[in-house]
Amino acid sequence: MRLARRAVLPMLAAPLAARAQADWPRETIRWILPYAAGGPTDLIARIVAERLSQSLPQRVVVENRAGAGGNIGAAAVARAAPDGHTWLFHNTGLAVARALFRTLDYDPERDLVPVTVLAESPMVMLVPTASPDRTVADFVARARANPGRLTYASSGTGGALQLVTLLLIRAARIQLEEVSYRGSAPAYQDLIAGRLDLLYDAALSALPQAAQGQVRALAVSSAQRSRAAPALPTIAEAGFPDATFSVWQALLAPRATPAPILARMQAAIAAVLAEPAIITRLTELGAERLIGNSVADANTYIAAEITRWTTVLRDAGVQPQ
Repeated sequence: MRLARRAVLPMLAAPLAARAQADWPRETIRWILPYAAGGPTDLIARIVAERLSQSLPQRVVVENRAGAGGNIGAAAVARAAPDGHTWLFHNTGLAVARALFRTLDYDPERDLVPVTVLAESPMVMLVPTASPDRTVADFVARARANPGRLTYASSGTGGALQLVTLLLIRAARIQLEEVSYRGSAPAYQDLIAGRLDLLYDAALSALPQAAQGQVRALAVSSAQRSRAAPALPTIAEAGFPDATFSVWQALLAPRATPAPILARMQAAIAAVLAEPAIITRLTELGAERLIGNSVADANTYIAAEITRWTTVLRDAGVQPQ
């Protein structure tokens, strides 16, 4: 009897999975975005959701649910019904949550399943125009000669500015002093005035500043050169491949969401990301690499990111809050 029962289970699972895919979606699809409206992640989500609303049987709406470093929105999705109507649109912040917080109301890997990584956006390494550093090697040599005396801009623990700089610190074996800013505007003021030695910023805003001669760009943080500044070397070409970094955006779902629904959403997103008009709009926002990878590849990607940042933050002595 036990063998017969085991044999029946796979036979039952297939019709149930097919029915779940056929019935989906039955109502409005919500993408919970755990940050305030207006940022790059929010804009990317809204562009893709708007286009998906035209290709799926139901609308896709973006709902901002900010707070606790993105954890309020993420926990809400982790607890949501796994029926394919509630999703999490997150970014690199998801990968650092476990390393930054002593307690979470959810587990990023146990309670959520990645569906697809949509895009990657590079950052640019900037120094003052009056700086003697013309290359990454120049900056690293000066930092090694003056341990702990050169400064870098940070947006706070776990923020992209800190994360990308920690990679450089780790890869180049240098010591820098962190200076926290509430926004990029005051950081740029100090960098332009020479009161700050290093600022990483999104290519979308950094490249125009460099083109105007306000600051000097040394390298782009992504693994590939920027289409917007093809002459600018990558950090890997500068000799530090372990310091490559891109801010990414991904869609996740409650862990028990049926696989056919995950696959259908992933395929719909991949199709949207291949449209020339969408490519143009997202590229204008600084998303230089559009991905739309499979569920399996998205799982591998984000698991690697969680491992990477847990190690980097631990080695940097960052204590969970």
